[in-house]
Amino acid sequence: MYNEIHMKFISKRSNIAIIRNACSALIVDGNPTITFLNELKTVISEAITNCIVHGYDNQEDKYIEMKVIVDDTKVTCEIQDFGKGIEDIAQAREPLFTTKKEEERSGLGFTIMEMFCDTFEVESKVNQGTKLHFSKNW
Repeated sequence: MYNEIHMKFISKRSNIAIIRNACSALIVDGNPTITFLNELKTVISEAITNCIVHGYDNQEDKYIEMKVIVDDTKVTCEIQDFGKGIEDIAQAREPLFTTKKEEERSGLGFTIMEMFCDTFEVESKVNQGTKLHFSKNW
């Protein structure tokens, strides 16, 4: 079984549900468990929310790109924004770290994503954006 999709969408929170459902439909042939599906959807939601909130400061006219590849052993995703980037990736990955304290954010996004994935990588350049690579084995 092999399938893939490439998507480009604007940075509106309302698009998160659409993207989650598209990814669910893409992997249905792999007969995922409910737990697998829920964890993958959580990671996707967290990643896209980070793009919107942190990469683009909630601007709704920017673009996010996503690629999802499904094969016999895993689901692999790349999610990329072209926003302000992350100055210190190690610090951003620490539990409870947030750059949006005024919004009462818990800063657990990367922690949750990493917990639900088998591989998880972050690439970022200041003023150029951030790309997440992650995979989840069946």
